Amino acid sequence: METEALAVPETAQANDLSEIKRKTHFTGTVLKTTLAGALIDIGMDTPGVVHISQLQSEAVNRVEDVVKPGQQVDVWVHRVVPKKNRIELTMIKPLDLEWRDIQPDMVVKGKVTRLEKFGAFVDIGAERPGLVHISELTHDYIKTVGDVVKEGDEVEVKVLSLDKRKRQIKLSMKALEEPPVKEVKEKDIRPAKSAEQAPAVEDDAKDEPTPTAMEIALREAMERSKDKYPAESPNKGKRKSKAATNELEQILYRTLQNKRK
Repeated sequence: METEALAVPETAQANDLSEIKRKTHFTGTVLKTTLAGALIDIGMDTPGVVHISQLQSEAVNRVEDVVKPGQQVDVWVHRVVPKKNRIELTMIKPLDLEWRDIQPDMVVKGKVTRLEKFGAFVDIGAERPGLVHISELTHDYIKTVGDVVKEGDEVEVKVLSLDKRKRQIKLSMKALEEPPVKEVKEKDIRPAKSAEQAPAVEDDAKDEPTPTAMEIALREAMERSKDKYPAESPNKGKRKSKAATNELEQILYRTLQNKRK
């Protein structure tokens, strides 16, 4: 294994770099390896370099444990430095969506990776899968998450919100569905009550018979008797009951006399 640092040949042309975009995929050939990484031929005048930290996600002790000269590898553009005629590559597949790329209300496609009682996790190409809560799966009532999706299903989801600090993405499937139209049943339709159907409270009051003069006088006498002789102890009540009775008889007598006149 070469011990020299990765160096780009002096024949590299800067104008080739202007056409290369970040995350562009290449299938290249390993030209040589060093302690720092590997030099990759990607079919351009400027070969790319892969740092040892970009060979794979796991830790690497020696570059040749991962790649060897002449080996074909898949690489992606990590960064381009035109002033140095340098193309930095990575063998770690970049994320389709980085945090800065994810925005609320955007619609993306993903794969269901895990089911839980509270919802389904969907890989949308971000650092972490997003969560579709069970309440966001569909407008219909469901008992379990498995009633709607299974692991491995390809689904289309809408981003509801994201928390970059907590690395959380909330997704929804029902947001992309038309809300159900509520059917109106005949029994739910209640016609407005007409005046004829309204309870005749006033009519009932009119039908009540008009009290006679004697009844009115008797009622008044009883009311005055209550005010004049309120209920007290049992002994006092007996003494005053006779007086109250005499007064009622006198009132009734006067009423009858006035009626005869």
